[in-house]
Amino acid sequence: MLAANQTSFQQQNDAEQLSLQSDNPLIWSLLTLLQTSCKSWKVHHLATELQNKGLMHDLDPDPQKDLFKRNFLLMNALFELQALLLPNQWLQVQAMDIQIFRLLPNDMALQQANDAPLREYYLDWQHYDTCANVVKDMLESFWSRYQHHIGSDQHLMHDHSALNVFELDATATNKDIRRQWRKLALQWHPDRKNGDSEKFRRVCEAWQTLRAKAG
Repeated sequence: MLAANQTSFQQQNDAEQLSLQSDNPLIWSLLTLLQTSCKSWKVHHLATELQNKGLMHDLDPDPQKDLFKRNFLLMNALFELQALLLPNQWLQVQAMDIQIFRLLPNDMALQQANDAPLREYYLDWQHYDTCANVVKDMLESFWSRYQHHIGSDQHLMHDHSALNVFELDATATNKDIRRQWRKLALQWHPDRKNGDSEKFRRVCEAWQTLRAKAG
């Protein structure tokens, strides 16, 4: 009984750590592509564009599994971004029609309800791979590429400095950190109105430090 409880506790702890660490870096690249283009995108065109920028690479030696994992990674990022942009903008997430609308559609509630099963599927990392370490290593690789892409310092800053960037103190929980990271990254993203590329890079560096600490 004790062993079962310890296993359950360890699984819960691993899930909490992965929840903090598994922020999909493609969210921010997709925001740039969608904000700076008025056209509708297809999911495979987004994948090609990210690959051209050096932000995507082969994810599996099996071509079919590689295609599935690329699609999962993109759809996960799109649904995460959809939630971040509300209530000011609406991101339509359909495989063959992806775009940001400045005005919320009248039938948004209906669209959200229709998308719910798909959204739940793609936001659950267990559907990508059941091994938490595989997901963690894959995202670490993507974050390294993204850090290089935006020109961030690869060296981690001090924990105290990272928390200051996030306007938090040492009592902050993992949820507090994740919530503030997303708020500030969205606020300062250079392709957003009143965005600031330098502040965005600084926030990314702070996030890397705090993600590493959580691991």
